[in-house]
Amino acid sequence: MKHVLLKISGEQLGNGDHGFSVSYAEWLAREIQKAQLAADRAGQRTGIAIMVGGGNFMRGAQLGSKLVQRVTADNAGMLATIMNAIMLRDVFVSLEMPVRVYSKKGVDGMVDYLDPLRAQSKLAEGGVVILGGGTGNPFVTTDSGAVQLALELGCSKVLKATKVDGVFTDDPETNPDAKKLDYVTYQEAVNNPKLRVMDKAALGAAGDAELPIIIFKLEEGSITRAVLGDSLGTTVGP
Repeated sequence: MKHVLLKISGEQLGNGDHGFSVSYAEWLAREIQKAQLAADRAGQRTGIAIMVGGGNFMRGAQLGSKLVQRVTADNAGMLATIMNAIMLRDVFVSLEMPVRVYSKKGVDGMVDYLDPLRAQSKLAEGGVVILGGGTGNPFVTTDSGAVQLALELGCSKVLKATKVDGVFTDDPETNPDAKKLDYVTYQEAVNNPKLRVMDKAALGAAGDAELPIIIFKLEEGSITRAVLGDSLGTTVGP
């Protein structure tokens, strides 16, 4: 039995628009369901933890100003991720998939505070665990939260789903000559600002633990391939 952590941005859950796209969330849930079934058939039973962002509602780092303190803005951003988490949970429930939502930013009567042992138990049953609230602390990105919680839950790798197929030598949307990289070391990712992977804190924590990070394009079948260990996107490792 192994566990993986899937990082999903808020923008993806909004599917290009502000708010929450129920139809896209249903598509995502079915893709995760297919991935688990494929892993079962391959003898690689896998529990999937999902770390959700909140950018479809708001970004705390962009709200901080002279009038709104950064701590307040980040707390609001964490609440946005919890909004995504509980709505995504209902989509999984509608598909009769075993799922629980946890957060390090406790909201009584709505979300259980994260107990790593309980979450690991749910994953060991082959269930899905959705994580909202990031690390529960301001000034910390959900990328760092994804790595930290992946380590707490004993995940074998972090799967970061994006809109491009991996890491490129430059921004592929502005530079047509940018080349895709199949493998990047933690050190290269930290030192080269053109390599858009994760923030330095997240990369440092992953590097210390030698936790692999797979950056890949979120499309039909890609989560299944990432869970099974197929070659896709870019791997960040030692």
